[in-house]
Parts: sequence; C-alpha cells; structure tokens
Amino acid sequence: MTTTRSGHPTVGRAPMPLALPFPKPGPALANAYRELEIAAHGTEKQRKELGDLNALARPWDPATVTHHQQRAQLWDWLEAVTAWINTEHVWDSSHMIPPCWPQHPHLVHDIAVLADLRHQAGTAFTSDALEDWHRYALPAFLDRVRNRTRSACEDHHRDWPARAANARYTTQQATRGALYRQDLDHARAGQSHPTAAPPADPVDDRTRPIPRLHLIDGHTIDPHTGEILD
Repeated sequence: MTTTRSGHPTVGRAPMPLALPFPKPGPALANAYRELEIAAHGTEKQRKELGDLNALARPWDPATVTHHQQRAQLWDWLEAVTAWINTEHVWDSSHMIPPCWPQHPHLVHDIAVLADLRHQAGTAFTSDALEDWHRYALPAFLDRVRNRTRSACEDHHRDWPARAANARYTTQQATRGALYRQDLDHARAGQSHPTAAPPADPVDDRTRPIPRLHLIDGHTIDPHTGEILD
C-alpha cells in the first residue's frame, strides 16, 4: 500500500509505475499450463505420461480445475486479474467489473477466458495476440459487463433478477423431456416406415423417340422449339 505525503493511504491505483504487469498464475496453476503445452506439442511418450488428456485442468474453464491447490490458485489469479483490468483498462465506472463478480456465474466464466487469452498473449513472441486481446476480447467483455449487470451492482450486490424465471424453467424440465421423447419416437417411426419415394430410374436417351421435323408453308420447323431450320 502506498501513502500520500501526509501519511494517509492512497485509494486505488498508485501513479507509478505507468504500466502494471499482468498477474502471473501460481505455481500449481502454471503447472496446469505446462501440462497443456505438453499435450499440444509434446512427444508421444510425454503425452502418455500425462494420462487421460481429457481430464487435464483447463484454467479458462473453471469447472475443469478440480485439484484443490490449482483451484485455490485459480481464484487468487482471477481476483488479481479483475483488479488489474479495473485499474489498467477501465476508465468509466459503467465498465467496472463489480466486486461481487464471483456471485455472477456469467462473469466467472467470462473472466476465466479473458484471463487465459491475456496470459497466452503475454507469453507470445509477437504482439499479434495482444493486439487482438486489446481490440476484440477486452472491449467485448467490458460491453457485456455493462449490458448484463447495468448499474444493478454499482453500490451493492443485488440478487439475481432472473431467479424466478429460471425457477420456472427448471420446474418445466419434465415437459421438455416429454417433447424430446416424442421427437425420438417420431424419428424412429419414420426410419421404420420411410415415406419418401425411391428415386426414379434415369431415362435411357436411346429409348427416346427421335423428334420429327414438320414442313409448314415450304419451311422445315422444329416442333419442340418452333425454330425455322431453312
């Protein structure tokens, strides 16, 4: 924490340094990234040593991070990332990530992806990925924050406005399940009794009658096109 000349703590970001570094994941989470790198570019032997590749933790998808230490470091990292975004990239308060973001599942998912994209861009050897993050990923995310939360959590966290609608959706699961089963029954019946007619056999041009030319007023006429041939 920095202080003013009078000794009082400063609020928010200190004026120096001009650019704060992007937070780094903890060692256990960094190991998850190392394993993913091996899974993508390692040798066959290295890949086999990892076991089931589908079970590897993917930090951009928090639900896949099940190891206790990795999961604890994931939350620490995302907490640091949100603070970094709010201080380094947000100027207007309407785009501020609210302090109650862990209580918003959509923000949890979005922030995990945003953090991962920024982490990968920061380890690249060119600025292309970082430019894409600045130009596309970050602005799109901040717009979603503003559009989804609006000013609901500006002063304090407000309960989920769609809770009642979601409860109604959940209680009608049996109705949707019945529709799914009806659709499956209909598809099964269609497979047992196909209604589509089989394609017609192609017509052999050799069996077609040769059109005869007509003679009208001394002119030879093609009866199909009406063209005067002479």
